[in-house]
Amino acid sequence: MSDATRTTEQHDQPELKRVMGPKLLLLFIIGDILGTGVYALTGQVAAEVGGAAWVPFLVAFAVALVTACSYLELVTKYPQAAGAALYVHKAFAIHFFTFIVAFAVMSSGITSASTASQAFAANLALVFGIDASKTLIMVIALAFMALIMAINFRGASESVKTNVVLTLIELSGLLLVILVGFYAIGGGNADWGRVVAFETPDNKNVFLAVTTATSLAFFAMVGFEDSVNMAEETKDPSRIFPKIMLTGLGVTAVIYVLVSICAVAIVPVGELADSATPLTLVVERGAPGIPVDTLLPIISMFAVANSALINMMMASRLLYGMSKQAVLPPFLGKVHPKTRTPYAAIIFTTVIAFALIAYVSYASVDTIALLGGTTALLLLAVFAVVNVAVLVLRKDHVEHDHFVTPTALPIIGAIACAYLVTPLSGRAGQQYQVAGLLLALGIILWAITWFANRAIRGERTYVKDPTDLK
Repeated sequence: MSDATRTTEQHDQPELKRVMGPKLLLLFIIGDILGTGVYALTGQVAAEVGGAAWVPFLVAFAVALVTACSYLELVTKYPQAAGAALYVHKAFAIHFFTFIVAFAVMSSGITSASTASQAFAANLALVFGIDASKTLIMVIALAFMALIMAINFRGASESVKTNVVLTLIELSGLLLVILVGFYAIGGGNADWGRVVAFETPDNKNVFLAVTTATSLAFFAMVGFEDSVNMAEETKDPSRIFPKIMLTGLGVTAVIYVLVSICAVAIVPVGELADSATPLTLVVERGAPGIPVDTLLPIISMFAVANSALINMMMASRLLYGMSKQAVLPPFLGKVHPKTRTPYAAIIFTTVIAFALIAYVSYASVDTIALLGGTTALLLLAVFAVVNVAVLVLRKDHVEHDHFVTPTALPIIGAIACAYLVTPLSGRAGQQYQVAGLLLALGIILWAITWFANRAIRGERTYVKDPTDLK
């Protein structure tokens, strides 16, 4: 198909309805960032740096902030719902590289949802007072992922109203932790001295401990990049995106820092690290009269369920988009005739999630930390590339006004993200194994498709239109 024909067909398609103003966009961004990370990984972050658990969250916010500025320049310059794949394709025009970036984003959705399934299982066991073994947690996590698949099959979509409700539920749990923390600190039932005490593992200096913890804490900051996929449904995106995205990041950073301060002030670091539901433990200690043993786990379950559904929907749709562009096998592009959902891609991504859940359940590591860290690893690699893409695309001028980030920020962002990707940051080796296996699967699928396209149809394998990878 010629570019002219493709352009004509695109113009014949109706535009997406622009329904999101500043308030709804702000709630979308906050809701997308809040969720599994802070509920599940606060104890693991504290285990790396001791009472100064707020420091890695603050550093993760700084890295996210400079990268968000790069995304802001790109989304206001190219207000199309495609995200990193579009920006990388415009900057480098290397089809295989565009595919790898898109597949990495897709894989991060699966690892994020798998992290959420583990957190959901731990909270469900707490609600029902079950002393769950690793095997039982795995079974619950698999059942939860199967439920997510069933909802995905029925065509459930992330509506603005649903996002608002779930965001408010997520916020209520974190605000409860903060209020209880202030109450305990004000009543003298907390150890304020722990908040400024660095306690690092024996084999790590402070810098390495902070970067290791930041690699985990960054999982709690991801989500802001998803908002660029709402560009075509946002009113006047070039004008409102910069202020709203930066406000959303700022709000979540304040919440995370306050939550981490309250957590370590109330509960000793060792107990936080050993708990599968650290924030529930914080409220139990800070305000014993609150029936939090049921309330907060239920709130946490809402938060992680929302995260899992959004990420699995994103992963399956992205896989479907790559199949429709003939860069992945055609069977992944099959659509159910009744529900009109990409059922083959949904099954395929769910099978990968099942495999990840089973693998980490029997690995001798913290499962949530491994999957959360792998999610951050994949996205940090993508963010490093996006920060470079901003600088490359400076030579591409557009007619409308758009946000321009100071040149120093994408340079800092690229260096910081690249460093946090490397083993020098203290990242666990198993995270590279999981990420490598996922990307290897993508490369194998690409190679199979390339051979089929070349040998059977005599066609090239390339990303034809990055705006359809969504």
